[in-house]
Parts: sequence; C-alpha cells; structure tokens
Amino acid sequence: MKKCYAICDFLSEANKRQMRSVAEECGFDMGFFDSAEEASGKISDAEVVYCDEGELLKEMPHLKWCHSVSAGVGHFLKSGAFCDGDVLLTNSSGAYGLAISEHIIMVTLLLMRRMPEYFRVVAERGWTRDLEIRSIKGSVIAIAGTGNLGRNAAKRFKALGAKSVIGFSRSGSKREPFDEVFRIEDFDSVVSGFSEDEQIDVLVLCVPGTPDTEGLLSAERIALLPEKTFVINVGRGTVVDQDALIEALNEGRIAGAALDVMYPEPLPADHPLWTARNCIITPHISGDMGLPETVDITVGIFCENLRRYAEGRELKNMIDINAGY
Repeated sequence: MKKCYAICDFLSEANKRQMRSVAEECGFDMGFFDSAEEASGKISDAEVVYCDEGELLKEMPHLKWCHSVSAGVGHFLKSGAFCDGDVLLTNSSGAYGLAISEHIIMVTLLLMRRMPEYFRVVAERGWTRDLEIRSIKGSVIAIAGTGNLGRNAAKRFKALGAKSVIGFSRSGSKREPFDEVFRIEDFDSVVSGFSEDEQIDVLVLCVPGTPDTEGLLSAERIALLPEKTFVINVGRGTVVDQDALIEALNEGRIAGAALDVMYPEPLPADHPLWTARNCIITPHISGDMGLPETVDITVGIFCENLRRYAEGRELKNMIDINAGY
C-alpha cells in the first residue's frame, strides 16, 4: 500500500482519525511521527508527507507530494527537493488568519496603551499612571500583504473603528475589506503624499519571505514613516532592514515595533533587537499550533488535497516553486 506520513507533534487524536480515515479511503497507509528525530530512517517509502521539516525530504526518494503545515515554504525550497519539478508542494495558507490577526491586534493595543513601559514600572513596583495612550479608533492602518492574513487583520481593525485601512500588494487590485489598495512599488509615493491627518499610525507587514520581498521595508522607507508609526511584522524577518529599524527605534524616529519574525531565528541573546527602544519581541508564535482551530484547518486542507491527489485532480494551495509562494 502507498505510504503517507504526518511528522509533527500537535495533532489531536481526532485529527489523526480524520487523516487516517481519508488516507485509507484514498488507498494510503497513514503513519504518524512526533518529531524529525523519530521519523528519520523510517520514511524512505513515503509518497506523501504532511510536515514542517524541509531537511527530512532528503530521506524520501519516492516522494511525490509534500504538504507544508505552515504558510511559508522557504525552508522547504532550500532543501532542493523541488528543483526538478517532480515533487508537488502545497501549503496551509488560509489556516492562520484568525490566530495571527488576533496577535496583530494584541500587540497594536499593547503598543498604543504603552504596556511595555507600564510593565517596566510594575516590575520595579512603581505606580506611574500618567502615560498618554492612543486608540485604534480613528487610526490609519497600512497593511503590506492583502492575502488571508492581511484581510483578517483589516477586518478586525475596521471593527475596532480604524479611520481607514489601506493595503499594499503586488497588483494593487482593490480587495475587501480594504478602503484602498496600492501597489507595493508605489509605497514611497503613497506614504510621502499623505496629508498630516492621514499619516500612518500602524504599518503591518504580512508578506511572505521571497527574493522579491527581501528588504521591502528598507532604511529609505523607514525614513519615510512618521514618528507616530508602529511597525508590526508577522511575515518574515527578511522583509525588514533590521539594522535600520533598530536605529530608527533608538533614535525615536518611529514610535515602536512588534516583531514576531526576525533574523536570525532564534535571536541571539546579545542581539541589539532585545534592547531596542519600545520593541516587543515574540518568538515566532503568532500563528503557531497552540490554537486548535489552526490545526483543524491545516488538516482539512491536507485531507481535501489528499482526495484530489488520489483522483488526479489539481491540488489547492499549490506553490509556484520559482516564485516561492
């Protein structure tokens, strides 16, 4: 019987039953491993795999299709398993909108309500109560990336009373629920052209890490942002010029930042980001598998695609290997 493996430690028993049932229906024997270490040396017969371990693909000479449990696939592309085009790659785009958009709202409110400063006051058993705070209501929000993550975040910002939510994408095509969408290449002219009462309060970055997006928020673009802007990155660390961001934070040229992704990861203990002014750092957890709904959606995507694969139909969430997403 054809072999299919899931290699991860976050599946519930209900998830496993669902995957096993669909696999049997499609003529596959479904196996489960909790880690790459446990799977290593036991997966050479894999035709299909559901995992987040790019390096393991080298141990699967008969692999025909890999489903990434994450939305980003850069770590898979680096494995070299997809160079000749014989192996299909799909991702879990669409599973992370709820978890990551709520993270975006959380860190926005933490920054606007001066929580990093109040946390320090409380840690020192102080009682300062007079810091001026801001609100999402009436704010101008800019979101680079108008896909699942960007749309979910935009919807929540608008529900909380944002004055306007604008998007930036490759095409600049209008997309709900954004008030306006511009091309990313027009970012400089758009930001420079804002009137004083339309300047960006929050800039959210939720674009994938590709050669086209590397350094997207460059030193030059950071310099265009007004002092009141908070920068939030939940896409990939390589999208931001970190040295320029650290400099802008420490010099007070932007109001603050919240970074769930950075480079390198894990961030070294002596990295200057740890001590950058008004910077919230989280260890790449905005869309992790701690939310059961996220896991359920990834499993659902995989199971639907497994049926499609068995029937010879086109898979959903196919990755363009050359584009990287």
